[in-house]
Amino acid sequence: MSEASIRQLIRDAGTELAAITDVPRLEAELLLAHCLKKPRSYLYAWPERTPEAGQIQQFQAQVKARRLGQPVAYLLGEREFMSLCFQVSPATLIPRPETELLVEQSLLRLPEQEAVKVLELGTGSGAIALAMAHARPDVLITATDISVSALDMAQRNAGLLGTSNVRFLHSDWFSALLPGARFALIVSNPPYIADHDPHLEQGDLCFEPRTALVSGTDGLDAIRTIVSQAGQYLTPGGWLLFEHGASQGAACCKLLQQAGFRQVDCISDAAGLDRISLGQHFPETDLSTTPR
Repeated sequence: MSEASIRQLIRDAGTELAAITDVPRLEAELLLAHCLKKPRSYLYAWPERTPEAGQIQQFQAQVKARRLGQPVAYLLGEREFMSLCFQVSPATLIPRPETELLVEQSLLRLPEQEAVKVLELGTGSGAIALAMAHARPDVLITATDISVSALDMAQRNAGLLGTSNVRFLHSDWFSALLPGARFALIVSNPPYIADHDPHLEQGDLCFEPRTALVSGTDGLDAIRTIVSQAGQYLTPGGWLLFEHGASQGAACCKLLQQAGFRQVDCISDAAGLDRISLGQHFPETDLSTTPR
């Protein structure tokens, strides 16, 4: 199709994309606006305009890629999270709406008007750390990842957002931290899918980095590592919060309790599914003075 109006392009693409998504028109609009380098409002204001031939070809190529399963976020190169725009690539997980709950719950547990330190494990695109830093510019955040490519993307996002209170560190979980490092809060969205989970072959998961998704036969290997070591890096009364799968809440709470965490709880997302487990840490010497 060498010539077509914006309205026709959206209509035809929506018909094609209906086979792969529940929101075909929205995705068609997002892809076309991206190719035109215009906001979506432009599509509504000028539906009869005909894009240039090169723009139409680019749009049709993106629609084809989406039909083959490519995530919209990777095709656009960006995803909104906590009302901030983050660049993403196949080197990072795509930030998801349910993870905003993890940020919100973490912010609730930070002391107000106190310049504390926070640690994020497995930062990926930097979405969690940078969203927290944006909400609390007085807090100093260390964000780690084992992937150099992911850290490059996170640092790029920090630059685009003008964030100066996040330090990025190449680390396998806690491995690169100094022994005396202490944080008021540790937060993570770690890999938590089991090795042979059939969902890995479906939807966006097919295209996302497997190392950021999979964690052992039951999906809990990374969480076990984090829970078992987090106490060494938390200040007295510090919090650990992490995301997990909907069926893993009970197991995660048990791990926290076995590691000596107090105030252990599991928080559900908007769909009513277990999504976040958390606990508060006190050194053993403080347990006798801590209310049970």
